Formats: sequence, structure tokens, C-alpha cells
Amino acid sequence: MKKDDLISDDFLKQFKTHEELTGFLKQIQKRGIEKMLEGELDSHLDYDKYQKSTDANVRNGHTKKKIKTSFGESEIAVPRDR
Repeated sequence: MKKDDLISDDFLKQFKTHEELTGFLKQIQKRGIEKMLEGELDSHLDYDKYQKSTDANVRNGHTKKKIKTSFGESEIAVPRDR
């Protein structure tokens, strides 16, 4: 493993088929998008998840959205506020 590699060869050996690797990458992309949306809402509301808010604008769960990505269609949970 090179110093610059973030993923070891041993980790990559677990993927035996193209479908297994694509499924893993699709899940990483989905989770990454959801985390970025959570961070964007944190910034918008000016407080982190599970903290008390003194403002009238608060978190209000999630809504499901379907998006098209390079790995095909994916369903993500988009955080909502009110």
C-alpha cells in the first residue's frame, strides 16, 4: 500500500464482482450526499443536530427524494426544517 492510498488492497479484495464494487460505491455516494445535506442544514439553522434551538426555525425530520447519479437512480433522505 502506498502512502497516498486511502483504501488498502486488502479492503478492495473483498469485492469479487463489478456489481459488488458498484453497490459499495453507490452506498458511499448516497451516505456522502446525505451527510453534506445535514451539514448544509446545520449551517442554515446555525446549530448542530440534537442541540436546542432558540429560533423558531427548527428541524422537521426527513423526506425521501430520488436522484439520478452516475451509479443510477438512488433514494436519499433529505433533512427538512420549518
